[in-house]
Amino acid sequence: MEKLLDTLASGIHDARNQLMIAESQLSERERQHGIDLGEARQAIENAAGRLTRLLAAYRLMQHDARLALQPCRIDELCDEAALTQRHLFHASGLKLTVNCRVFDEWVCARDLVADMLNNALQNACRHARGEVRLDAEIGADGLCLRVADDGPGFSELPPQTTGSGLLLASRLAELHRRGDRQGRLELANGGPLGGAVFALTLP
Repeated sequence: MEKLLDTLASGIHDARNQLMIAESQLSERERQHGIDLGEARQAIENAAGRLTRLLAAYRLMQHDARLALQPCRIDELCDEAALTQRHLFHASGLKLTVNCRVFDEWVCARDLVADMLNNALQNACRHARGEVRLDAEIGADGLCLRVADDGPGFSELPPQTTGSGLLLASRLAELHRRGDRQGRLELANGGPLGGAVFALTLP
């Protein structure tokens, strides 16, 4: 496992550096030709920021450190994730619905949870036929954040996580602990839209 994580971290670091080079080149083209590439640069900066958070998450997992937990407005978290992915969904011709029933604060590693949600939305966008839904509710086990799509679902369960963000998301979910409970990630088919479901539960 440690060797796999080292390999992932090295790839993430290299990809982040390449993105920063690309952003610098776009800025230079803007200056030389007087064109506006702001949206492209913003997309690159968002991707580089996400990779930076993935590296931070890797270090947490490697050293079994404690997460930096803070109170977080869940409705704002969901709205932020939807806003971040709006261009992707618009370009794909897909509908994204947010159904948040949590309007109080919840203690969690906000940036890491936001990153997991963004990754789940991007994955759902790749496989959905027409619609993706983000739900948030409080159940018996804690806060549940659920991303569902109307695509064909996972070809196998549990899906292979080697080399993907699912492995990282699962481990980070487990680092959320409260008393004798810990967070978990569940992946399933046959969700509310008929396709795959990504469900993150945080105690």
